[in-house]
Amino acid sequence: MTESKKKLKELGNKIFNEFKTGKNPTIEIPIRSLKNVEYIPEKGLITLGGETSKRFFFNIAHTKKFMQTLMVAKMAKKLVEENATTSIRDLFYSLKIPIPGMKDNIFNDQKESDPIIEDLEVSLDLLREEMNLRADKKGTMIGDLVIEDAGDEIDLRKQGSGGWSIPSKVESDVIKFKEHSAKFILFVEKSAIWERLNEDKVWKKLNCIMITGKGQPSRGIRRLLHRMRYELNLPVIVFNDADPWGYYIHSVIKQGSINLAFLSQKVGVPDAKYLGLTTKDMKKFGISRNVSEPLSPVDIKRAKELLKYKWFQTKDWQEEITHMLKEGRKLEMEALSNKGISYVSEEYLPQKVSEKDFLI
Repeated sequence: MTESKKKLKELGNKIFNEFKTGKNPTIEIPIRSLKNVEYIPEKGLITLGGETSKRFFFNIAHTKKFMQTLMVAKMAKKLVEENATTSIRDLFYSLKIPIPGMKDNIFNDQKESDPIIEDLEVSLDLLREEMNLRADKKGTMIGDLVIEDAGDEIDLRKQGSGGWSIPSKVESDVIKFKEHSAKFILFVEKSAIWERLNEDKVWKKLNCIMITGKGQPSRGIRRLLHRMRYELNLPVIVFNDADPWGYYIHSVIKQGSINLAFLSQKVGVPDAKYLGLTTKDMKKFGISRNVSEPLSPVDIKRAKELLKYKWFQTKDWQEEITHMLKEGRKLEMEALSNKGISYVSEEYLPQKVSEKDFLI
């Protein structure tokens, strides 16, 4: 019996036994809010605290959510037993059905079902992907690595210009690592820059594996980075825009996020290093100020928030964010093309990697 099936079955048995013995059936769920989130410096991760809430069947305010939770759990157990997957959107439509004897549906909107899935994840300590629930695919990968994907062997050195499309579920029962000779993993925020690097075969020159998240990385990508870091013992290096949003994306990869703090242990990479861009790179690499952009009021507000986060309290990050605010400028990765279309591949990245010019 898989761990997922075991935990889902235990939940069902617990509820059944409480009904059988005349107790008020309950589901205990850790609270997912800022007040119950803490940063653990020793682990380098954002985690949930110990506060929980209880959902009671015999409570008119809880009854519908209690029923919804069990319906999602039932569907997940069926998927695991049948070794089938479905999207979280499909799950919503599968359960958009009338409640017997009532005009209301089990779920009327996906905004109702998505939080219930998270309730199950956090209460059972299971990823939704471990319950065979998936989101849309997002992101691509290429490099010196051979994998097995659902039984098919795939050589990531031979994926052409498009790369291998990263699935939502990247657990070891689906994705297995076969062999590699890479030295590190390079996460690239933007797909356009990833495509430039791939066209210039940077992964060959630097002997690395390149991943793009096409912006904020999906949970599948973060889980894959975590697995590769610890199962392949490969360092993770992050290459993002020099703006508050690029910096925050790095922190999500590194420490985890506030909203999904319950996932940090399974997706965080606490020793991930930030390669760039930085606003200090403008002077170091002679990047014209003309290709930078002024910080917007929203950028400034967000940068000041980052300065206060405990996980941005290192000397490196305090200096960089303060420097960005002082300059009043931000820098997109594409700005490097102002110095030549392949400057990022031939000059910038090789120098930064060689010098180990990282923010930690």
